[in-house]
Amino acid sequence: MNDYLLAPEELVELGITTVIIATPDLQGRLVGRRVPVENFPRVIEDGIEICTCAYSWDLEQSLALIEANKFALCSMHNGLPDISLKVDLGTLRRAAWLDNVAVCFADPWDPRAEEFLPISPRTILRTQIDRLSGLGLRAQTGTELEFYLFLNEPRALRKSGFRDLDPTTLIPSDFMIHEGNGYEWFFQKLRADLAASGIEMEAAQSEWGTGQWEMTFRYQDPLEMADRHALYKLAVRDSAAAAGMSATFMAKPLNAGQPGSSCHVHLSVVDDERAPVFWSDADEHHLSPVMRQSMAGVLAHVDELLALYAPTVNSYRRTNSADVAGWGSTWSIENRTTSVRVVGHRPRDRRFEFRLPGADTNPYLTLAGLLASVRDGIENARELPPRTEGNGYDTPLASGTPRHLGEAATAFAASAFTAQEFGAEVVAHMAVLLHDEWNQFLGAVSDWDLHRYFDRI
Repeated sequence: MNDYLLAPEELVELGITTVIIATPDLQGRLVGRRVPVENFPRVIEDGIEICTCAYSWDLEQSLALIEANKFALCSMHNGLPDISLKVDLGTLRRAAWLDNVAVCFADPWDPRAEEFLPISPRTILRTQIDRLSGLGLRAQTGTELEFYLFLNEPRALRKSGFRDLDPTTLIPSDFMIHEGNGYEWFFQKLRADLAASGIEMEAAQSEWGTGQWEMTFRYQDPLEMADRHALYKLAVRDSAAAAGMSATFMAKPLNAGQPGSSCHVHLSVVDDERAPVFWSDADEHHLSPVMRQSMAGVLAHVDELLALYAPTVNSYRRTNSADVAGWGSTWSIENRTTSVRVVGHRPRDRRFEFRLPGADTNPYLTLAGLLASVRDGIENARELPPRTEGNGYDTPLASGTPRHLGEAATAFAASAFTAQEFGAEVVAHMAVLLHDEWNQFLGAVSDWDLHRYFDRI
């Protein structure tokens, strides 16, 4: 057992008074309930109920789609039924940034269908892990997550309409030590809390954007990586708020030439003996056939999976920029201007870095999309397109590459590949939410509209 994992019988002795039962929603946020520690044994035995609306409303928890009966899972026609969260005791750990709190991930169980909920991001990811395992292969994944940190207090910032943002750094400070020193008091505690919660950080740095920071994490099996990623975002937000600051994981929160925030995903594949299969001594660039096929599968399905990698309207402010955010179906060796970047100089380090997802991505769905694509590439012996030389942004995008969320939602919904991998009902459910997010944007009048048109047209 990993030393950060807890046993239910030791919680009281350790001073735990509250256990959070958590599972990711379709936006990657953790939803669930919290119970007194003395009630946790009952939850282990029986589960605990939450409403299916957690998978059916939008980011603002609007009931409009539910009231319009858009979903088979949860609508007025079936009375918004409950599902039961079944705890995964192999994830029980401290939420060390909170006093006397533990957290345990759970999987939603549908008692009517007698199955784990197909729309659950943990279910979707676990399915793809199992399918890759059927080839005798396992993925190892790691995420690098950037965020912006502001000196504004969260409640005051929302009340002000997010005006007058005061970033924690005022000049580009990529890799600069002195800027990080000024906030060591904050990050030192955050790192300690993450470590005590079983989230192994490898490195951290100040970034180029004003107020932008990055942390990278040690690679893990995909489900554990996604769980840690979700907990990390929660810990950053909570810790920032406790310090009177605000953190955002928007893909592109600032204008004025500021870069977006990424979620670079590193992925390698090992066999059942944990031996790496991406390295080849015979190849000029040490790319094994399995690695070439894996990358080819990822690039073959970029367009139809972009709604998973870039799931918000704001995502495309970043993907359409030239700030090394990935670009279409491009790949190269150690080249940050392409979507897939080959890195690592030893067999155990050889991997690819997928650069398209932003910090707003749902890690469970992004990893599921990558695993499905990798497996497809291997099973169908897909061939890589030509390697990109020089600036990847000089490569024209394919005509079908989505440039905004509406196009991405359409490509996702129309794809035979997504229906095959995730199920037609799951794809249809997610497409409703994606299209609704785009339509909400189209119906809104922004400051940009007013400044550009009010007295000029």
